[in-house]
Amino acid sequence: MGQVRVDLNISLDGYASTTDQTPEDPIGQDWNRLVAAYAATRTMQERVFGQTGKGTTGVDEQYAAAYFEGVGAEIMGAGMFGLHAHPGDPDWQGWWGSNPPFGFPVFVLTHEERPSLEMEGGTTFHFVRTSAEEALERAREAAGDLDVRIGGGVRTVRSYLAAGLVDRLHVGIAPILLGRGENLWAELRELERGYTVTSETAESGTIHVTFSR
Repeated sequence: MGQVRVDLNISLDGYASTTDQTPEDPIGQDWNRLVAAYAATRTMQERVFGQTGKGTTGVDEQYAAAYFEGVGAEIMGAGMFGLHAHPGDPDWQGWWGSNPPFGFPVFVLTHEERPSLEMEGGTTFHFVRTSAEEALERAREAAGDLDVRIGGGVRTVRSYLAAGLVDRLHVGIAPILLGRGENLWAELRELERGYTVTSETAESGTIHVTFSR
């Protein structure tokens, strides 16, 4: 059985979500600032933006490449899939287009009843109306010997961390201050006690902190 993993980008003050989105700019400029170093890597340029041979190749790239390695299933919240912006819309297929950068089953925690959505490239979204623990059981079964990644959003990740279900947490701490949003560390006092903690600073100034069991 593989591990349960989390990889997130957060700000210096601990925020992993942003609040400056508008109907005209549904992503927001703060999100671009938060993920700038990751988005610039060769792996993300190729896997997410379709730009082969472009992007940075330093420490940030090492973590970006590791993000996709050894994962057999993912769990995400309804907000990460975009159901908060498209409630009840049967035509909404997520933010990633017809060929999402997953390539394995993705379990979306939601209150909506929706049929599974099979996409190009091996990604199938399953919409599950169960507890976090039951969703993890399904994801583990789908992943087999590979890892299960808890992809987000912040509340979903926090719920798995609070329940002690995460084996490895990696945060890329961007050198910016957001001052608002969803704080990853809220209600997780002394989380570090259950882990070995290491850190590494990238050329971009991003600090990569890993909590491992």
